Amino acid sequence: MEDYTYHFQGHNDSFVLGAHMLEICPSIALGKPRCEVHPLQIGGKDAPARLIFDVGAGTAINLALVDLGDRFRLIANELDTVAPPHDLPRLPVARALWRPAPDVETAAEAWILAGGAHHSVFTKALDMSYVEDFAEMAEIELIAIDQETKIRPLKELLRQNEAYYRLC
Repeated sequence: MEDYTYHFQGHNDSFVLGAHMLEICPSIALGKPRCEVHPLQIGGKDAPARLIFDVGAGTAINLALVDLGDRFRLIANELDTVAPPHDLPRLPVARALWRPAPDVETAAEAWILAGGAHHSVFTKALDMSYVEDFAEMAEIELIAIDQETKIRPLKELLRQNEAYYRLC
């Protein structure tokens, strides 16, 4: 998945449109995906076949695994996926509309501060407890972006983590 565009319109009306043209799993589809061929319009390549579908409403998580050179960091953002308010005929790809926790503005800033990637993993199959367990078992630093996330404490946590890993 990737963040396709951000819509900032006040705390409760802001959302992110996530989309991906090619590498996407149909298990997140609401209903049966369509397979269509559309021009790529970038890279001078032939028109690829794409799966086209919307993701249904419900809870989800967006994940990014970041290589920091001396360690890995897993960034996880809790999401509330919502149904698109209307059809999206000019976006012939797999797409999901979500409100990230705690809100779009805070989540976007936290994602960037933590080093979050443009491409991510979107799942409706897991909740944060699975992500926490995996990070602990793999001994990977976890930055969880959820309803409790505040920017100032996050910055302090990132500073502390940097200092800790320098000592290791």
